[in-house]
Parts: sequence; structure tokens; C-alpha cells
Amino acid sequence: MTADEVSKLLRQQAALAAFGSFAFRERDLQKILAEAARVCAEGLGAPYCKVCRYRPVENDLLIVAGFGWHDGIVGQVVSQADETSPQGRAFSTGKPVIIYDLTQARDYNFPAFYGEHHIISSVDVLISRLDGTPFGVLEIDSAEQTTYDIHDVNFLTGFANILAEAVATGERNALLQRTIEAMEAAVTEKDRLIAERDVLAEELKHRVRNNLQLVYSMLSRHMKLPASAESQGSMHSIIRRVVTLSEVYEQLLGTGLGRAIDLGVYLTALCQSLPGLQSQQHDGINIFCDVQNIVVDLDTVTAIGMIAAEAIANSYDHAFPEGTGTVTIRLTQTPGTTAATLTIADTGTGFTEQPGSKRHGVGLVRRLAQQIDGTVTLNATNGTLWTLDFPIRPAPQDLPRSLT
Repeated sequence: MTADEVSKLLRQQAALAAFGSFAFRERDLQKILAEAARVCAEGLGAPYCKVCRYRPVENDLLIVAGFGWHDGIVGQVVSQADETSPQGRAFSTGKPVIIYDLTQARDYNFPAFYGEHHIISSVDVLISRLDGTPFGVLEIDSAEQTTYDIHDVNFLTGFANILAEAVATGERNALLQRTIEAMEAAVTEKDRLIAERDVLAEELKHRVRNNLQLVYSMLSRHMKLPASAESQGSMHSIIRRVVTLSEVYEQLLGTGLGRAIDLGVYLTALCQSLPGLQSQQHDGINIFCDVQNIVVDLDTVTAIGMIAAEAIANSYDHAFPEGTGTVTIRLTQTPGTTAATLTIADTGTGFTEQPGSKRHGVGLVRRLAQQIDGTVTLNATNGTLWTLDFPIRPAPQDLPRSLT
């Protein structure tokens, strides 16, 4: 081997190493293909090089990158993927195809742009992925008759192997990028839907609050009209229940259209609202709220809210004839279970419950307890103590399907 041949081999090996380093750093597949065409042409001292990708549906070879060609050549189909062309034969057989003189290659079809570039000699090698699936063809072209030897073919074949892995890496990177973009789009859409839901929830929250306030105002005005004490008491009870429901929706909509509510937070808010419904003669009555944070479904929180309101109202209306006293609300979950207990106790005079009596809201409280599969007991011998045991039922999905 001559000194020139040794120098050429060293240049080609250096070119292979440099391209391999570049290809595995670069994430843009098109840049990898374009660089491959340039380095191949320079490595063999050829003016033209092209990378052709196989298209299964069309069964042809599309030029996806090139070096030295006129504008418009990259992007054209060079040939069908069969043995009627040098590229097609290299692709079909998997073996290198060397043409020393295209004018003598009568059994091949060549595209018109070969004549425009005065192509005389060419070499084609297969680009095959590591899993064996072919990507396409790598081709060197020259306007001068050139004798390509085994070293040139080995250089192109080695280059095609590196290019094949770079292509596979580039395709994986492209797939990963598309996946990331799809995920980012999904997150953006989710954020948009959440923002839209929150806007709707806030609007609904104001509407419900305003409507309930309107009902409350109407009932309050009605109570100022002349009426019997029994009618006034009945109307006062209705107002209290409206406020109780108002607190349910305040807590519900404050979580963004959820179907589950923190019962402890709700009871705390309810205890802050109920004293404002009482007359000034009850200013000496204090309410203490000692509750755990327990998330329950909407039906449960609604029923317990009504029970608490009725029991507290009974204490205000009947337990403290001198206008002073304490009402204590406690909510606890039995450790290690899905059961909870609500107690409402006052320091008042107590009362004797008559069998089947609906006095003091006892009947309503029992019916509400049954609705949530709970049991309620009443002890009124030393003050009044309501005890409600109930199951913590799982809440349905937080969002309506139309908003997810």
C-alpha cells in the first residue's frame, strides 16, 4: 500500500470517528443526514453524495439529504426500490453496487438530473438499522470516471453502519420529542380546563350565594309581619335551614365543584354562621367547635349540617332560660375504621323526650340520621347530649365527566 493510500485510509478513519461523535451528540436527524452526505463526499474526494430513504408505501427511494447537488434535487425520488436502478439494486440485494461508467450501464434507468450533473461513476451501499430493517441507500457520485476500490467500499459501508445507528437514535429522539410535546399539550389543555372549571365554579358560587341570600331576605321580611308565635318560630326554622344549605354550597363550591367536603371545615363555618340568626337575648351563649378533618360525600355533609343546626337551635331556644351557656360540637373518627361520631352537648336545663315526639326537632334529626345510615341517641338528663354515629362513605368522582 502506497503512502498516499495509507494517508487516504487515515483520513477516512478520522472522518468516521468525527462523524460518529457528531451524530450521537446531535438530536436533529436532518442535520445528521446532511452532515453524512458532506463527510462522505469529502472522504472519497467526490463532488456529490446523497442519502436516500426507503418509502414502503410508494416502494421508492427518496433523496432526503445531499451534498453538491443543484437546488431542488433533495426531496426528489431517485428511483423505485427495485433492480432497475443502482440504488434500487443495492437496496434490494443488500450488496454494494459500483458503476464505473454510467454510459455503459445499459441495464439501469437513471433520472434526468444525472445528465444535468454529468454523472459518470457511482457507488451505492445499503443503510440498514441494527434490527435489520433497511433505512435506505448511501450513494457517492462523480462527474469523472473513478475506480473505487475495496477500501472505498469499506469506508462507505462503515459510514452507512454508523449512519444507521445515528438514524435509529434520531428517530428515537424524534419520537421522544413528539411524546414530550404531546404531554406538554395535554398538560396545557388540562390547565386550561381547570382554569375554565374554576371560573365556572366561582360564577356558580356567587349565583348560589346570591339566590340563597335573596331567599333569606324574603323570609326575614316576612317574619317582621304580624303573625303568631308559632308561625314566627316555623319561619325562623326555615331561615336556619336555608343558611345551613347555604354553608353546604359555600364549602362545596369553594373546592371547585367537588363532590366531597371536609366535614370538619364545614361544621366550623356553620358554627360561625348560626349565632348570627339568633336574637340579641342569646348573646351570652357560646359555641365551641372541636372537630377533626374528615372528608365525606355531599349527602352526608348535608344531612349532618341539618342535624347540627337543629340541635344547636334547640339549645338556643330551650336550654338556656337565663340566656347564658355553652354549646360544644365535637367530631371524631374512630381510629382504624370508616366510622365517625358527632356529639352536640349543651350546659342547659335539658328536657324529657316523649315517645314519638317531634318536639325540639327530634323527629327530623332521626330521619336525617337514617338517610346516611347513622344512629342518633339523645341524653337530656344533665344538659342535652346528642350523639350521632355514622359511616364515612366514599365520595364519587370529584369532577363531572363534561369537565374532565
